[in-house]
Amino acid sequence: VQLVESGGGLVQPGGSLNLSCRASGFAFSSYYMSWYRQAPGKERELVAGISRFGRSTNYADSVKGRFTISRDNAKNTVHLQMNSLKPEDTAVYYCNVFYSGRNYWGQGTQVTVSS
Repeated sequence: VQLVESGGGLVQPGGSLNLSCRASGFAFSSYYMSWYRQAPGKERELVAGISRFGRSTNYADSVKGRFTISRDNAKNTVHLQMNSLKPEDTAVYYCNVFYSGRNYWGQGTQVTVSS
């Protein structure tokens, strides 16, 4: 299993970023996919999740109405569109899948929201 995130960067408050996670090594369309984030000194937290065919999504209260998770099963990719970014969204963002009894994580992509 391999998860490779991209799309992070430095953005001003109120700005937008679109994160991508390219997955391989498992039947992507058969698995629930999630995005987590971890800020310095804090525990890793769930940001958003999406069901196998995208019919069901789930968001942390802190990002509802600002972030949108989506997936493209033809490209084995899951996205996180982040709008109206706030300084408190600053964190390393990780793609996640629970496969064969364990969690798999990507290497993470840094998102920094600062003026």
